[in-house]
Amino acid sequence: LINKATASATFTEEYQQFIKTCSFFFLATSGAVTTDCSFKGGPNSFVKITGPDTLVFPDYDGNRMYKSLGNIIENPNVGLLFIKFDAEESARYLRVRVNGKATLYDEHPHKADFPGAKRLVEVKTEHIYLNCGRYIPEMQLVAASRHIPEAGKKQPVPGWKMKPGIKEALEGSE
Repeated sequence: LINKATASATFTEEYQQFIKTCSFFFLATSGAVTTDCSFKGGPNSFVKITGPDTLVFPDYDGNRMYKSLGNIIENPNVGLLFIKFDAEESARYLRVRVNGKATLYDEHPHKADFPGAKRLVEVKTEHIYLNCGRYIPEMQLVAASRHIPEAGKKQPVPGWKMKPGIKEALEGSE
């Protein structure tokens, strides 16, 4: 159950600023048969808040299993967990949860804001709330992923996509 006293359906200025500084989040989805939790990453501000109760994020090239996207097609209910590992426990925000309904878009007015995006996922929020940061370790980012898409820059192919069996399976797919 979600405590309505601590949850909001809209983004406060503090929530917006927190999410803007995050370069990743965890996405939970559930379809008719499969439940999935995926890591979603990009540059800071790769999640855009587009309205008081709406955000969008890019779907970048991945493993082409489409577990999250397939689940969203079957069941639009999603949970996003944003975590800051590079702040002390005393920081006001270390972890923010966003629950809502997701829609996939091959074309979207904000797609041009996300170089390399295959499509966008738009989430209409139902609950946004702080979550206890008590057990979050303090860690530091060493370097951003070299695979984050940049406008005009060809992305390197991840090593795992070149492994025998996987390479052949991925050839010819999106």
